[in-house]
Amino acid sequence: MNATELSRLLDRVKTGRMSVAKAVSVIRDMPIRNLGHTRVDSQRELRVGFPEVIYSAGKTVPQLKEIFACMLKGTANILATRATPEMYRAVRRICPGAKYNPTARTISLVRRKGPRLSTRIAVVTAGTSDIPVAEEAAVTAEVFGNTVDRVFDVGVAGIHRLVERLDVIRAARVLVVVAGMEGALASVVAGLVDKPVIAVPTSVGYGASFGGLSALLGMLTSCAGGVSVVNIDNGFGAGYVASMINRL
Repeated sequence: MNATELSRLLDRVKTGRMSVAKAVSVIRDMPIRNLGHTRVDSQRELRVGFPEVIYSAGKTVPQLKEIFACMLKGTANILATRATPEMYRAVRRICPGAKYNPTARTISLVRRKGPRLSTRIAVVTAGTSDIPVAEEAAVTAEVFGNTVDRVFDVGVAGIHRLVERLDVIRAARVLVVVAGMEGALASVVAGLVDKPVIAVPTSVGYGASFGGLSALLGMLTSCAGGVSVVNIDNGFGAGYVASMINRL
């Protein structure tokens, strides 16, 4: 339930179109639906503006299916990250409208579209190998009602590729820049635009990249202003923050 839905429910009670008992039956399970293994937070969208998202890694297929079924009782869009094809097949049996993005490893169900924001988010990657993390960010932002421009494979090894797409990048209100190796792309982009840059280090790279640690440290020590950094491979976190900034 979000603020609009709660306001409508209370208005129906106020005007006599709904009894108090009926209203109680609608909200009595809030804010927590206890499934035993999971406590689903059904009022998160009411508090913070976005519904709870399912982090699928570490969950069993039956657990994920039960959580998804529980969230289907509400009206919010549903997003599950780090999901496997097996998880998707289980979800599809109870929700044929759910979509699977094999690159992002996300399961999504968009039920409440509404008007999309006029401002845009650009998701930029250094290399093709960074696309899975970038897609997680892009799908997250899209489920949350944003229009996303994807600008992939424009890293510093061929900086002319970035220059060719600067018109798209500069037109966005907020940028998500995804890079592995040394993570230099975030600094380069931040030096060319007047928009906030959310940098996402990835675990892409050879030995001394230390599974993304080199990119993380490079982004944290960026000399360019306007760069904030999320955790290694955390496309979801970047998409979430970008969505918050874009709706301000």
